Amino acid sequence: MASIEDILAEATPRERTVKVCIRGDLAGRMEELQDALAQTSTDWEPSDLSEVHPGRAIAEEMKALREQMKGAERPFTLRYIGDKAYSDLMAAHPGEDDQAFNSETFPRALIAASCVDPAMTEEQATQLFEKINEGEIKKLFDAAWDVHNSSDMIPFSLAASALLAALGGEN
Repeated sequence: MASIEDILAEATPRERTVKVCIRGDLAGRMEELQDALAQTSTDWEPSDLSEVHPGRAIAEEMKALREQMKGAERPFTLRYIGDKAYSDLMAAHPGEDDQAFNSETFPRALIAASCVDPAMTEEQATQLFEKINEGEIKKLFDAAWDVHNSSDMIPFSLAASALLAALGGEN
């Protein structure tokens, strides 16, 4: 059986990397194109057999835009900051009534404290929050929350297991 010293020597803080699309203009354009494609698909009727469906050009633009959006994703790596630092951070941002924390100040502070790549201050997190939308902010906060609060369950992937079985590998 391992000693606590052996366990401490092996232990590392939990990390998680998420990709955030920093180009909200591209996401907005994609929504416009999705609406246009849906409208075109229901309204269009060709006047003759030589006409090309107008949805084709929209779909091609959507494909190119998807690649641009992938290129506009930036990875953010968040790491557990430790029990004392996390407890102190929670205490510095108390919630009201039954709330565990202040929902306006704590997410920004937790993201800034736990984001190791790229490292950022709370002021920089505030600046970032002014440019990305609430969905992307939530993605960052969920990752920061998870590295501090999720269990150590070893994940199982049915897709990976099936692929390995199909390829003759171990699952």
